[in-house]
Amino acid sequence: MSASGTAAAGQVEHMLRQVTPGRYDAYEALLHALADPAGGRIWMLLWHGQPGSPDAQYGNMEIDGVCYAPCVTSPQELAVSGWNRAHEITTGRDIARALYPDRWGIWLNPHAPGGGVGVPWLDLRRIATGLDRMPAGPLRLSDPAIEIPQFYALLTQNAHRTPSVRSLRRAWVQPAVGPAYLAIGLDLYDTGPQSVKTVRVMMQQSVAAVPDGLPVSTVAMADEYDPVTMWMRVNARPFYDRDAHAGAPPTGGGYGYPPPHTR
Repeated sequence: MSASGTAAAGQVEHMLRQVTPGRYDAYEALLHALADPAGGRIWMLLWHGQPGSPDAQYGNMEIDGVCYAPCVTSPQELAVSGWNRAHEITTGRDIARALYPDRWGIWLNPHAPGGGVGVPWLDLRRIATGLDRMPAGPLRLSDPAIEIPQFYALLTQNAHRTPSVRSLRRAWVQPAVGPAYLAIGLDLYDTGPQSVKTVRVMMQQSVAAVPDGLPVSTVAMADEYDPVTMWMRVNARPFYDRDAHAGAPPTGGGYGYPPPHTR
């Protein structure tokens, strides 16, 4: 193993040792070490097959109903673990891209005192797509308490003029690391490039009514992996609904709510 590879593994292990309950800053630093394209190397434990073979299968763990693939952070940890089957050397970013779509995380050094550290699939998605593009979890999500009627009125008006918008929702998001912000959920009829462009213009025109210093972000309601979107589907009714605005009769429950019970 090269000196640079050893240094990369050492960085992941160093950050891993800093992680303790409640130390979200240390956990975030661990994610950055795993996402480092020049490092972030880990040793995935194969339960079956050999690296690169079609029948290769990672080991698996289930913790609180969530699936993880176990791995270690260096040749030394591999030796200490006592693992006597095959293993595959990969990077944190590559394994993140492979596992998160199936909602699998990784568990680092499960043999270590204290049981190691799990990285759930939501954080693997952040590693795969860019840590700075998505908020650091765990997230605290709630209905927005801040009163900004001018913004909502302007946004609703602009949404009504943007044919691709079906509905809008909102949530207040408090990341584990970083400032809280207002999230707007965009439910679109069409997610093609032209539609996305018109919605971007809609948001740019509307944020002029946002008070200075209030961060606003958007999420796509079609994104089945976004934790803010998942929360909105269950907990946030649309504050703009084109079908309801047009007086369309209800069809089923719609927008994440069950249909009304009839007898």
